[in-house]
Amino acid sequence: MNSSFSFIIPVYNRPEEIKELLESFALLDYSKPYEIVIVEDGSSLSSETIVNQYSEKLNISYYYKKNSGPGLSRNFGMEKATGNYFIILDSDCLLPPHYLSTVENFLENNYYDCYGGADAAHESFTNLQKAINYVMTSFLTTGGIRGNKKSVTNFEPRSFNMGISKKAFLKTGGYGKIHPGEDPDLSHRIVQHGFKTTFIPNAYVFHKRRISWQKFYVQVKKFGLVRPILNKWHPKASRITFWFPLFFVFFVLISIAISFIFSWIMLIPLLFYILLIFVDSSIKNKSILIGLLSVIALFIQFFGYGIAFLKSTFYIGLLKRDPQKQFPALFFN
Repeated sequence: MNSSFSFIIPVYNRPEEIKELLESFALLDYSKPYEIVIVEDGSSLSSETIVNQYSEKLNISYYYKKNSGPGLSRNFGMEKATGNYFIILDSDCLLPPHYLSTVENFLENNYYDCYGGADAAHESFTNLQKAINYVMTSFLTTGGIRGNKKSVTNFEPRSFNMGISKKAFLKTGGYGKIHPGEDPDLSHRIVQHGFKTTFIPNAYVFHKRRISWQKFYVQVKKFGLVRPILNKWHPKASRITFWFPLFFVFFVLISIAISFIFSWIMLIPLLFYILLIFVDSSIKNKSILIGLLSVIALFIQFFGYGIAFLKSTFYIGLLKRDPQKQFPALFFN
């Protein structure tokens, strides 16, 4: 492989995140040239001053543009980039020192025009961030669809940690106007154009997530609304696992209902699953508190996603409504 890498990073009102991310770039154990393209997406809080502080340490290009959402901002950055292989990151990520060398070594031996990596929790993250990271990445909650090679058959790279060749970008036209969901949409179109996607083990990022319970609920609700739209656009990519959060909602409600009718014993399967999540998260995070927070996050994630998924399935799948007219907030003009 003979590629020059360009990192594409959209940012919206998050200068402190950019500072932390650029600091992690400065610690990479990679000696070859690479480029960082920062795209300010109509922010009122500019990151330009922060970027200028690192201009002597790192090869950075900075652009300011009118707000159009992360997908089109990534396209803008790829159009401006000088490399022939683009690595897309969210501004709330940190890179481990080995990241770029891991990516390059993998692609040199197993070239793919598109790859994705996992997200992990840094030791400096808050307990809430670690709990939400657990429920977003654990095999027990999501089946590992966000980055577990053993559990993923057709991996959908996510744009918090995604690589795409210039050739694939030009062929597909890049990201669409939907958000969230622009990354799996692009992944499917990449495959439809004859390219292959893959998961690179150990090419993880620390995904900080600017999060609170309310923001987390809004985020997973949007994920639930988007998925039936993606299933409509890419029916071959539809999987039964996308229904699991909704099944969990029904499972919880039915378990509670029949426990009132018959006996509390009917709650045992639900209680066992909750205990499993608590124990697994507590062990992996080495914290009982994070285990408890993970249980709360589990219910927010599954109920937020599941109910929104049902709503979107009704309007998009059953009534055949136009997605952009039915859910205009999911699309940028």
